[in-house]
Amino acid sequence: MRNKGYTIRKRPAQGKSGPTKSVDEIVREARQAGPAGGYRERSLQIHGLICAKCAREFDYKDQHLLTVHHRDGNPNNNPPDGSNWENLCVYCHDDEHSRGLLGDYFSEKK
Repeated sequence: MRNKGYTIRKRPAQGKSGPTKSVDEIVREARQAGPAGGYRERSLQIHGLICAKCAREFDYKDQHLLTVHHRDGNPNNNPPDGSNWENLCVYCHDDEHSRGLLGDYFSEKK
């Protein structure tokens, strides 16, 4: 068989620098940090199971259709009082985020 003109080289294994954590330490830190995305449950408790835009009401069985929209657009801005959140159904949430794209599209000069 012919040589394809290239060779595969293995990189030397690089050693880890710094102290390593045990599995128990990593698990303990993760549990203390709490669940990721915990702001969703908090927003549902504060604002209820209702879409802030179309006013559609949801039950616990279909609460997965409600999303949390960050009013300022920063998903890392999660105040404990929920002032940056609003619960939107998936349809209204899509509409909210597509408005900017649509506006940019129509405002471009051709």
